[in-house]
Amino acid sequence: MFNSQHYPQINPPHRLLMGPGPVNADPRVLRAMASQLLGQYDPVMTGYMNEVMALYRQVFRTDNRWTMLIDGTSRAGIEAILVSAIRPGDKVLVPVFGRFGHLLCEIARRCRADVHMLEVPWGEVFTPDQIEDAIKRIKPRLLLTVQGDTSTTMLQPLDELGEICRRHNVLFYTDATASLGGNVLETDAWGLDAVSAGLQKCLGGPSGSAPVTLSPQMEETIRARKCVEQGIRTSSHQDGADEMIYSNYFDLGMIMDYWGPERLNHHTEATSMLFAARECARIMLEEGMEALIARHELNGRAMLAGIQGMGLEVFGDITHKMNNVLGVVIPAAVHGEEVRQRLLDDFHIEIGTSFGPLQGKIWRIGTMGYNARKDCVLQTLAALEAMLNRLGFRTTQGAGMQAAWDVYEG
Repeated sequence: MFNSQHYPQINPPHRLLMGPGPVNADPRVLRAMASQLLGQYDPVMTGYMNEVMALYRQVFRTDNRWTMLIDGTSRAGIEAILVSAIRPGDKVLVPVFGRFGHLLCEIARRCRADVHMLEVPWGEVFTPDQIEDAIKRIKPRLLLTVQGDTSTTMLQPLDELGEICRRHNVLFYTDATASLGGNVLETDAWGLDAVSAGLQKCLGGPSGSAPVTLSPQMEETIRARKCVEQGIRTSSHQDGADEMIYSNYFDLGMIMDYWGPERLNHHTEATSMLFAARECARIMLEEGMEALIARHELNGRAMLAGIQGMGLEVFGDITHKMNNVLGVVIPAAVHGEEVRQRLLDDFHIEIGTSFGPLQGKIWRIGTMGYNARKDCVLQTLAALEAMLNRLGFRTTQGAGMQAAWDVYEG
């Protein structure tokens, strides 16, 4: 028998999410998500879909017609692009400088690609020459990159890679899940053929929808693999000449047909997540993309100054650090997980650890989206300093806060 006392209403505790993501959603996004549902072909609903496409063209800085949402987390956007673009046996080049480069390799292998990996130590990024030399040697069909890898907090420069890819006839993709909105991304100016992202970081929303944009060249690649499923296809639908896409749900050809004028049935759009994505983009553009990136840069710089001010070491090459995530080396005398747990228990503040070779060696502190604010930075610095002193790591009291204030008031 059902006992309602065993399953009370969801009422999560308040948390200040200052890790590498997710972060607290903007209240305006949460209000948009609470809107009543619409039928998927209601003209108001399809109108919202068209608005989402127009809004995200401005977010991605592109004129690409096919700028839309993939229903699922940011990984769904990655997988949709890779499975739709990669034919079995295609050579792909993946520059790996953290955990999420390895994820691109993993997904590409599942697409049965011939995967070639280029690596640098975690905490570093690649030069354009390193990537071009690998392209000349390997001759890949696609270059798969991560712009900002939260596992290392590094930001890979992309601005010169599009021209390199054009000269060598290589399709150019980047995963901008952790970087979009907090760091400069110029889809068209940089020659990107495909970009995917997520809402749960700098965009200020919840996880569950993946904005993507596709260049005309990427559209042509995907259309060559066109295969409309039985039950909805008509005599006017012709299959492409290339090998079919080996996923139904992530077939971007069919998803384009669903988002396009034909509105060819593919799935039922995740209405509440579309409302969230629309509101995320609306808020970002209302602030202005330049102002949004500047806000992330300011608050990230204040967090960096505060961490250094209290005598902690920063991980990696900070000249290539993301604006919105900071890696902090855990002091040898401190138990990193105890600090994280007590910050959560005593201050309701969450910061992150890392993966692989950095697990237990660094904390990752995010200043992104709705939480890229002065009060969030100062609260986190004050709580971390107090906890470190409580556990025996002595700092100059207030030095971190003063250093952050100097950034804000400088």
